[in-house]
Amino acid sequence: MNHQARRAEPVLVLGATGYVGGRLVPRLLAAGHRVRAMGRSLDKLACRPWASHPNCELVPGDVKDSLSLAKGMKGCWAAFYLVHSMNPGTKDFAAADRQAAMNMSLAAAAAGVERLIYLGGLVPDDPNISHHLRSRAEVGHILQSGDAPCTWLRAAMILGAGSASFELLRYLGERLPVMITPRWVHSRCQPIAISNVLGYLLGCLEHDEVAGQTYDIGGPDIHTYAELFQIFAQEAGLPPRIIIPVPVFSPRLSSYWIHLVTPVPASLGRPLAEGLRNTVICGDNRIREIIPQELVTCRQAIRTALERLAQDQVESCWMDAGELSPPEWVTCGDAPYAGGTVLRAGYRLGMPLPVETVWPHLAGVGGRRGWYYQTWLWRVRGVLDKLMGGVGLGRGRRSAGEIRAGEALDFWRVLAVEPPRRLLLLAQMKLPGQATLEITLTPQGEAACEARMVASFLPNGIAGLAYWYGVWPLHHWVFQGMLPGLARTAGAPPGGPAQPFDPSDPMACHLPAPH
Repeated sequence: MNHQARRAEPVLVLGATGYVGGRLVPRLLAAGHRVRAMGRSLDKLACRPWASHPNCELVPGDVKDSLSLAKGMKGCWAAFYLVHSMNPGTKDFAAADRQAAMNMSLAAAAAGVERLIYLGGLVPDDPNISHHLRSRAEVGHILQSGDAPCTWLRAAMILGAGSASFELLRYLGERLPVMITPRWVHSRCQPIAISNVLGYLLGCLEHDEVAGQTYDIGGPDIHTYAELFQIFAQEAGLPPRIIIPVPVFSPRLSSYWIHLVTPVPASLGRPLAEGLRNTVICGDNRIREIIPQELVTCRQAIRTALERLAQDQVESCWMDAGELSPPEWVTCGDAPYAGGTVLRAGYRLGMPLPVETVWPHLAGVGGRRGWYYQTWLWRVRGVLDKLMGGVGLGRGRRSAGEIRAGEALDFWRVLAVEPPRRLLLLAQMKLPGQATLEITLTPQGEAACEARMVASFLPNGIAGLAYWYGVWPLHHWVFQGMLPGLARTAGAPPGGPAQPFDPSDPMACHLPAPH
């Protein structure tokens, strides 16, 4: 089949809402390809700016579900495999990735896929590689052992605004003028800019000779991690970092340090820290001849990433990957006793402003803007959450003004966004239960609206009940002031506090059943 005929058939992208997949899809569309984007949540896919493109089709699917894979892959001539199970909710990510790769290999063969493209880690020729890199290599071997020809691209550190590697570099570099580091700070690596990664992924569709082959992809520079910290400091306008390597830092200690200083949780920090001890340098550069492109230096990649952050133009972020699954108790229609007692507190406030004026400020809540009332208390709660092993407030948000379903927002996850009326958040801090926060705006004529905020909590036994009632005075103080703070920020004159109301009326529930 020639390349023109292939463009009439869709290309499947698994992991379309992840860091790389979220950037690959619009570039495939711009290149004239038909794209079938697969994810576990259609709501999360639908929030992407490319979702409404006429050549883009959204399909639900999960690599753990062979039937959904087979259905989503039907009729596709090529598929990108950009998924990874290394997340806080997966205890054995290697086993999960192994099973997912087997499912993918079988589904691709059954669908007659001509080109399977997998982006994995650059695996060194070293018997002592980390568990993370060994798992990435295992996935590649499984995919290449199937009947569908698999092109395996192996990358080391990916540099770009929002990538996990860059965020680790940024947070450590910004927050620690003096670093006491493990010996891996002198390990050598060959980073690659996200723009070059996307260039290679796109190029794999245009060159038949890459089918079934394995290629190392990297940028033009080889650096130690200590050198990268100094390059970052120079580009960020910071003084040189003082780096003191010591032999006593184990991967476990490194992961705890990463957890406290960066938004990366310890569960992810440990496998990443273990991988940093390995030298990861391209063993061959054959792909440079097959898919030529201008390779971006580490310095330029870091500079571009910092510019994107300053301009609030981060397309995708590593924190936004993962499953979006609303708890069952959040869904309307259940009896009040189903699954346990849900405790709720509601507040409402009339605002002399139209919904369209208030919504941009509601959609911009959190991150550097704060929570509109007693933000210092939110920060204290974030610090306590970090100390308990939670995510804390350090994740911030991808964009200061734009918000999408599935994204991280401080220690919340966005469950639903319905501009300009509704925002629903799921708590991801350490809690003895599950919690949501819903804020809605209802027009009251042309120049006014009513804002309602409902905090809901499903306690986990006695500990959950003790938590809800023990911190209730603080919650009441903060929640009562949030809506007036939102109104003042939107331009309303100062007014009184928000008024409590009973949100137990079933008509107050607006969340549709999950797909």
